Amino acid sequence: MLIDTHAHLDDRKFAADLPAVLERARQAGVVKIINAAYDLPSCRRAIALAEEHAFIYALVGIHPHDAGRLPADYLEQLAGMAGHKKVLAIGEIGLDYYRDLSPRSVQQQVFRQQLDLARRLDLPVVIHDRDAHGDILSILKSDGVPRRGGIMHCFSGSLEMAQECMKLGFYISLAGPVTYPNARRLQEIAARLPLERLLIETDCPYLAPQEHRGQRNEPAYVALVAQEIARLRGMEVDALGRAVVANATALFGEM
Repeated sequence: MLIDTHAHLDDRKFAADLPAVLERARQAGVVKIINAAYDLPSCRRAIALAEEHAFIYALVGIHPHDAGRLPADYLEQLAGMAGHKKVLAIGEIGLDYYRDLSPRSVQQQVFRQQLDLARRLDLPVVIHDRDAHGDILSILKSDGVPRRGGIMHCFSGSLEMAQECMKLGFYISLAGPVTYPNARRLQEIAARLPLERLLIETDCPYLAPQEHRGQRNEPAYVALVAQEIARLRGMEVDALGRAVVANATALFGEM
């Protein structure tokens, strides 16, 4: 039993063969997939996909890349979609100082607004953080974290940052980069994280594990992430999978 806690199945890279992708995921033992949105149209696509497939769930939120192109009523639209029975959290939201596709001040404003929305709706948050560790932590500490916490998606910070995030109520999710030979810091984190705070994901179609590096990623490959983390922790893959499913259920509720 495995769960891919972060995918982008509505990406056009899956347009030609999504049924085959989903079948490979099932064959790999994936029992749930959480499909993350990044703008208003992808929120609607994520919900539609979740409606079509019993084992797919949705996140709704605005990615920092898209923070500069929002209608005035975007929060009202998000709030309406967040009430759907298959929407689990507000996400992915956060800051991205690597590409800086939206002004940083706008990214921060939209991040704060969505954090406030999640607090008001009593939903977890799924956070994107790229080269913005300090500001992410500062905003979370100053503004407040939703009661139900959330996920630091595709975690790229230090072990010390992971510990700070866990204190705030977050789970740490690891993806394909943990399988890369030079990812020593991530591998140390994977080995040392408390098992009850660990999640895994693909972030597909991006960040394929080492065995498929440079190719399109897909949910079936979350098994490769699980295998590497289990190896690093000296435990059975099945035990890791059960723990991750239990952690996701503790965060999101029964799915």
